[in-house]
Amino acid sequence: MMKFLLPQGRGRQAESLACRYLEKQGLDLIEKNYSCRLGEVDLIMQDGESLVFIEVKYRNNDLYGHASEAVGRRKQAKVIKTALHYLQTHHRYREWPMRFDVVTIEGEAGKDIQWLSNAFMAEY
Repeated sequence: MMKFLLPQGRGRQAESLACRYLEKQGLDLIEKNYSCRLGEVDLIMQDGESLVFIEVKYRNNDLYGHASEAVGRRKQAKVIKTALHYLQTHHRYREWPMRFDVVTIEGEAGKDIQWLSNAFMAEY
């Protein structure tokens, strides 16, 4: 179980929790918090021969909706643009199949983790 200590650190703590969860599922971490002028991708991981760009969302409660609802079209577009930038600057992954996943973490202790594989698609 994860204790969240500081409100401003919850996002990074949730990303670390999501990363450990995905590693237990067999994914390998390539990079955390990749950012460029276009946006940020929380986790970039390898799943077999696929490159996976992962958005992590944490919600303490559902007063403002569920965590998965926070990854709307605008956020998806930013993640996709950032992923394409990553591929332009990291040539060895250019030919790899890619996908976009979302990991949601809900509840005060971060107990409820859901992994949404292929949560959205890029049209490029």
